[in-house]
Formats: sequence, structure tokens, C-alpha cells
Amino acid sequence: MKDNDLLIQDLANIIEQGKRQIVSHVNSTLTLVYWQIGYKINKHFLENQRAEYGKEVVPQVATQLANAYGNSFQEKNLRRMMQFADVFPDYQLVAPLSRQLSW
Repeated sequence: MKDNDLLIQDLANIIEQGKRQIVSHVNSTLTLVYWQIGYKINKHFLENQRAEYGKEVVPQVATQLANAYGNSFQEKNLRRMMQFADVFPDYQLVAPLSRQLSW
């Protein structure tokens, strides 16, 4: 193998490792963002103490968020975020685990 070939191989390995780290970081950040969204919506409903309120608000919020930020924020996904925050209500637990989870 030529010296250039070894250099290219080493550089390719560095690039691939960097890509994996980026993907891992993005997944971790998305997990935390989705948890925070679910937590905030759940908290909003608790403060208003009305379950019926949620039936009206979630579709409206989903429409606005999906229009602004894409299909990841459709109603079914918002409800999953709410469920995620409900099952794991402690941010201090979710934050370190977010590096191991992917949405």
C-alpha cells in the first residue's frame, strides 16, 4: 500500500468516527428535546386540571408545530413525547440515559 493510501485510510477513519459521534450527539439532543416538550405539555395540562382541555389543545399545538418545524411534531408524536415524559418524569434520570437512547 502506498503512503497516500495509508493516509487516506486514516483520514477516512477519522471522518467516519466523527460522523458517528455527531449522530450520537444529535440523537441524545433530540431525546432531551422531545422529553422537554412532553414534560411541558403534561405540566400545562396539570396546571389547567382539565383532561378535556388536552383533547382540544394537543391537535392545535401539533398543527402549529408541524407547520413550523416539520412532521416530527404531528399529534401522534406529541402524544408519544407526553407519554415519554410521563413514564420518565425525572430529568436527572433522562439526561444521562439520553446518550444511550434513540428516538
